Amino acid sequence: MYLPRQLISHLYLQLLRSHHPLSPPVLILVALEPDALCACRILTALLKRDYIPHKIQPVAGYGDLARAGEELVRPMQTTNGGSGGVVVCLGVGGLVDLGEILKLNNPEDEVEDMGGIEIWVFDARRPWNLANVFGGQAGIGQAMAEIDVNARRRGRGVDKGCITPAYTSKHGGIVVFDDGDIEEELRNEREAYHALLEMPEVDDDDASDGGSTDDDNDMASASKKRKSWSGREDEVESEDEDGPPRQRKRSNSGSSLVSSPSHRRRTAINSSNSSRSPTPTSESPSPEEAKQPSARSLKRRLIRLKRKHETVLQKYYAAGTSYSEPISSLVYSLASELGREDNDLLWFAIIGASSLELSGRTMTGVGISNTSESGGSAGWGGQRGEHIRQILRDEVHRLNPPDPLERDRDIRGEINGVIPTTARSPTDTSIRLSPEPRFLLVRHWSLYDSMLHSPYLATRLHVWTENGRKRLHKLLAKMGVSLTQCHQNYTHMDMELKRVLRGRLLKYAPMYGLDGLVPPEPSGGHASSREGWGFVRCWGWKACLSATDVGVIVGAMLEVGPHEASGAWDTKRLPRPRSSNDDAEGSGAPGESDLASLLPRFWSAYDALSLTSESPTLLMEALPLAQHLHRAILRTGTSLLSKHQIRHLRAFRIAVVKDGPDVKLFTNPGALTKLALWIAEAIKVQEREKGDSVKIGRKRAAGTPLVLAGLDEDRDLYVVVGTGGGGGVIDIAAMSKRQEERRQKKDAKEKKQKEKEERRAQRAAERAEQFDSGDDAEDEESEESESSSESESEDEDPRGKKHLLRNRFGIAFQEVVQETNARVRIDSFDHCVVEVQKDDLGGFLEALSFRSVVG
Repeated sequence: MYLPRQLISHLYLQLLRSHHPLSPPVLILVALEPDALCACRILTALLKRDYIPHKIQPVAGYGDLARAGEELVRPMQTTNGGSGGVVVCLGVGGLVDLGEILKLNNPEDEVEDMGGIEIWVFDARRPWNLANVFGGQAGIGQAMAEIDVNARRRGRGVDKGCITPAYTSKHGGIVVFDDGDIEEELRNEREAYHALLEMPEVDDDDASDGGSTDDDNDMASASKKRKSWSGREDEVESEDEDGPPRQRKRSNSGSSLVSSPSHRRRTAINSSNSSRSPTPTSESPSPEEAKQPSARSLKRRLIRLKRKHETVLQKYYAAGTSYSEPISSLVYSLASELGREDNDLLWFAIIGASSLELSGRTMTGVGISNTSESGGSAGWGGQRGEHIRQILRDEVHRLNPPDPLERDRDIRGEINGVIPTTARSPTDTSIRLSPEPRFLLVRHWSLYDSMLHSPYLATRLHVWTENGRKRLHKLLAKMGVSLTQCHQNYTHMDMELKRVLRGRLLKYAPMYGLDGLVPPEPSGGHASSREGWGFVRCWGWKACLSATDVGVIVGAMLEVGPHEASGAWDTKRLPRPRSSNDDAEGSGAPGESDLASLLPRFWSAYDALSLTSESPTLLMEALPLAQHLHRAILRTGTSLLSKHQIRHLRAFRIAVVKDGPDVKLFTNPGALTKLALWIAEAIKVQEREKGDSVKIGRKRAAGTPLVLAGLDEDRDLYVVVGTGGGGGVIDIAAMSKRQEERRQKKDAKEKKQKEKEERRAQRAAERAEQFDSGDDAEDEESEESESSSESESEDEDPRGKKHLLRNRFGIAFQEVVQETNARVRIDSFDHCVVEVQKDDLGGFLEALSFRSVVG
């Protein structure tokens, strides 16, 4: 089921009304990423204010999610002796069938019973698993065949998966919180899903129209499973109710990436729908009009309709991954709807939204943003992202009204573009807007180091070369900044120089191709329009941090860990010593050891985002950790580029990090992804300067997807991440393949139309002699109407008009795993991240090079 955005507070208010002292605590499953961490902070603040007990469980991957389901969720079920309750998934499980991975229902039962468990899903990853969005409702298989299925759901407050104001949460189920995408973009998928759900079972093999279905692409077939090298050889036989035993690979996570409604059909649904076979109605009792179509004709028509609906779901899942609105922003909308918004919750939402650009999470998946040339903090989500940031700026103005005595001074400072570095008073904790340049940790580093380690500036000046460093020095000299001044801490620089810095950057940066280095001047010379501006918050005289600074620090706390940077972390937080179990190849050992090492990082980052006065202190203590990570990114990226260690395969580029002082640092997927984005940005700039660019429609894109592998010697494997999908990323092989497919499809359509015309002429001549000519005519008309509707649906596809090249590495990785003997573990919530055994990397990449990695 899904909850429309206009009803976002509906379930929370029901929880508040039904809560009592004996109610079980709310279980919150949180992904280890800044956006989910900020959303968790907002939600827990709401629960604390309403005195609702809750428990937080960090989840590192699908293995941890399955264990949490076994150890924490299932004991809550009423069928297992529990009292039911609410489970909130923040950044967790949006891409998989949660009912299956958490094992909340038994597939053999006639009734889908969640045992009083209601799961709320907040996730920015796409595509949604449609079993969660349009299914996920407990009790839909009750023996009420005489009552219409849709009428029964509407009576319970659910209309084709959409929750209405009449819904009550007493039965449990899976509820996806819609950020607006489901209502606006998934109408066709919604209709197709429920049409398949209500369609009686039919065997495609007996179709008499000569068509055959591809079982590998059938959305109603057995769901695809992930594989691990430990469980790859384990095959289990599962005997279907109506068929022979079949072989299925055992999955590491136990969940399907693609779920269809076919396995959710129940006997009650079949029996209630089989009695409603489509029969033509007639006004007059003439023999010709009253003639019923044959069973053969009805079956052919039903099979064609089934294939049409399955094709709609196939296209949705095959489009590739993308990211929608940050979940921290969505949970803040919940707080706003409840009237609970304040500066602290707004600050968490701002940090969560700002963190997406740092990790390359765009509307086209993990990759380079297609708006990276825009000024200031632009980069995530294109126009929609800027719209959300503008809403956050309006909230800043509403919750932080200017002091009338200091209004003129603040406006002058904003117009002049002075970057705030201090609070207004010792008790000032307000949020302000700031014309942030695209420098890294500028308030906490020297100006030179901040510019040098900025991914935007470093890749465009080619700082990995000697000439690139000279260009940086020349830019500073033109701006009138001496090397002595720029090597000082930014807060200690000359005040006059800081006042004129933004104006000089606007003047000289375009000479070096840095048009988006700083946000543009407010329109009309007034500070009311601040597109591209960032956010800053001060804690009195203790600290002054921008939202991007906090995102960088919290990300480093989650990705690096204390044991990677000696002397750069509080000595009270000691690393967990590695045990011999960490090197085990069992399916459980890697996941368990990963979570054990990540838990201290999660709680350290969680404490650093607290609402107490200690929050800025913990963040400032972790600053060296963030600086250590980005120094390593610059060193490693420089080494790979200067030594020409990036190779170009058929569909993507490949680089491997297997030696050097920072190799252990990049065994974490988050840190490896940031390095991959840095390299991909540098390659994009290089290709654009060489003129190797390709136009797509009216947009210009350069570069190819990048696969980056980091060696983990302790576990004898490579962590592999595939970046792509943003503007500036194009898969030449995939594009030529799509063009060839379109050409073949067009030829096949013309051939089919010609054959239809020939058959029509033949049938017209033999109509008097044919016994079932009426059925054939009906079949012919249905074929024509269905083919025309399919072509119309293709033309009206809203995603086809966006020309977005989405990241398809997750799909490509699964295809390679299923067709090769590579020992691969797919456990990350970001499906473009996998782990490959060291000896299998070569064969894995070779097979991957023939796949379409951008769609």
